[in-house]
Parts: sequence; structure tokens; C-alpha cells
Amino acid sequence: MNRNVWLLFVCQALTNAVMSGQTIMASLVGYHLSGSALNTLPMAIQMVAVMGASIVAGYAFPRLGRRGGFWLACAIMMSGSLTFAAGVYLRNFPLYCAGAIPAGLGFGIAQHLRFAASEVATPEAKARAISLVLAGGLIAAVVGPEMVKRTNALIPDYPFLATYLYLPVLPVLTMVLLAFVEVPPTTRTIGVKVPFKAIVGRPNFVAAVVSSLAGYGAMNLVMASTPLEMMLCGFGVAASADVIRAHSISMYAPGFVTGRLIQRVGVHRIILVGAALILGCVAVNLYLAPLFSTFMIALGLLGVGWNFMFVGGTTLLTTAYLPEERVRVQATHDFIVFGSVAGTAVTSGAIQALYGWDALNLTALPPVAIAAVVVLWHWAAKPRPAVARA
Repeated sequence: MNRNVWLLFVCQALTNAVMSGQTIMASLVGYHLSGSALNTLPMAIQMVAVMGASIVAGYAFPRLGRRGGFWLACAIMMSGSLTFAAGVYLRNFPLYCAGAIPAGLGFGIAQHLRFAASEVATPEAKARAISLVLAGGLIAAVVGPEMVKRTNALIPDYPFLATYLYLPVLPVLTMVLLAFVEVPPTTRTIGVKVPFKAIVGRPNFVAAVVSSLAGYGAMNLVMASTPLEMMLCGFGVAASADVIRAHSISMYAPGFVTGRLIQRVGVHRIILVGAALILGCVAVNLYLAPLFSTFMIALGLLGVGWNFMFVGGTTLLTTAYLPEERVRVQATHDFIVFGSVAGTAVTSGAIQALYGWDALNLTALPPVAIAAVVVLWHWAAKPRPAVARA
């Protein structure tokens, strides 16, 4: 891996740490300010904004270039943290919810760091570059919670206010690092408009988006409701925190090797293994007793499965467009994928409350099974490695 990929790895870690910290604080601050079941509203708004960020990215990168687009993302993230801080200081719940919009937009644009990594890496190292940059989430899983832990009570009368005032430091550091990243030159042709029908009609795109969507959607669906299920089974907050921490590690730690595995055995095999791991998670949750070790094993399988399917899907996506089409196709992919994540964030709790834990896990089966079938079809068809011109 070259220096540029490692710099993007650190940038990914810093931007993900902002989201990691916000994930911990959102429901707590939301409950404190609203005093009602609306406590999860800020996080739901933020996930919808992440989906909408794909549209913003589609306009920003062709005009500002990769570096300029990521600088814009950092500035938007900073404004989100400061708006959150104002909402906490003024004890204003609507204002706090408003902060979720720029926070989500900035984070969503920053997700294109993995695409930038594929562009600065050599052709044979694209999968490794994407995998490594996503592994930055492993550092974020430590940095974000640690920052919340050390700063949340620094201003006693306003819990979490100090944390929101510290969070903008991370995007600033990211902006500095981006100044040293050598990105490919961008021209107007990079933003060429590709008809939506032409994009979704490409087998490479279909296989990529179905893999990413199923892996991310199933992961978020099960993970979001696991802490509540653990509470209903008699476990405390500390036990849930340990399971979620282990899950985060299992999501991002494989990133150091997933790219090499794709190079060695092929992207289709890795995606299929990821689907099998997620199905294994569902089986563990359905058929084993609800012990601490059961939840730990299930979410470990879920995390690795997500990594294989998402990294595999992103790797396939790099073969689904011509160079001048990349921003448009990448933005379309992320809009669909993060739209599914926003949907699962809203429906996970409702499914569990209405139909129970078993039904929630069974809901994850169809999309993962469909993704496996699509990937097998794509593998058997042996498509061209790049988009063919008409």
C-alpha cells in the first residue's frame, strides 16, 4: 500500500470517530432533551442525511475534486457538531435534531474515502486499498467512545456539551491530512451524467449494490436491536457494551486482510463467505440459548460477514464504470445502500416490538439469500472486468 492509502486510512478513522461518538450520545441526549420516546429521532434523521449525502457527493466531487469534496465534508461535519452543541447548551431538542442533518451529510460524503483509495492504488491493489481504508473504523471504535468518556462531564451543568465542542478537532485534523494526499486530477468529464437505467442495467453494478445492500442492511437490522434483546434477557448495560464493542472490532479488523483474500480467492467467494457468516449469526440467535457468549458469537459472525459483503461489493463496483462515470455510479450505489441502512434503523425496533427477536432475525434471511443467488449468477456469467462501451 502506498502513502496515499495510509493517509486515507487515518482520515477514515477520524471521520468515523465523529460518528462513533455521536452514536453513543444521540439517544442519551435526545432523551434528556425530549423526555420522550423521540430520543432516537436525531439518529434516524442522521441516517437519512447519510443517504442524501450521496446526492451532494455527486455534485461536489466533479466540481471540487476529491480533496475539495472531502474538505467540504469536514466543514459540514464541524457545523453539525457545533449545532449539536448549541442544542445541548440551549436545551433545545428541535435545534439538536437539526444538527443531525449536517452531521449525516458530512459523514456520508466522507464514505467516498474508500473510493478515493481505489483510485490512488495500483490496479492490482484496489481491493486491498478499499479494505484497508474501511479498517480505519477499528481505530474509530476506540477513539470515539474514549473521547466521549473523557469529555462528557467537563461542563457539569451541560452533559456532553464539552464533547461536542471537542469533536470538530477531528475533521480539522482530517483536513490537514488531506492536504498531503496526492489524488488523481479531476476534470469536468468525471461528472458525466449517466442515465439511471444504464447504471442499474449493468450486471457488475447489480451484483455490487445487492451485496453491499444485503450485508449492510442485515447487519444494521440485527445489531440495532441486540442491546434491547440483551436487556430483556437480564443483561446489564456493561454486557451490551462489551458485545457491541466486540462487534465493532469484528466489523473492521478483517479489513487488514480482506483485500488480500479477495486477491487470492476472488471477490465472489469472499462475498458468499460473508453471506454464510451472516446466516450463521441468524442460526446462533435462533437456536442457541440466550447467553452472553451466544450474543458475542452471533455479533462476531455478523461483523465479519458485513465486512466481506461490503468490501466485496465495493470492489465489484470499481469494475462497473468507466473513469469519467465513477462519481455518478458511486453516488448511486451509496444512495441505495445507505437508504436501506436508514430503513433498517427505523424498522428494527418496530419488528422486534411487534413480532419478537426470532422474527427480527428471520427478516434478515431473504435479502442475504437473494444476494448470494445474484452473486452466484454474476460469477457464473463471467462478466467483463470493466464496463464495455455500446
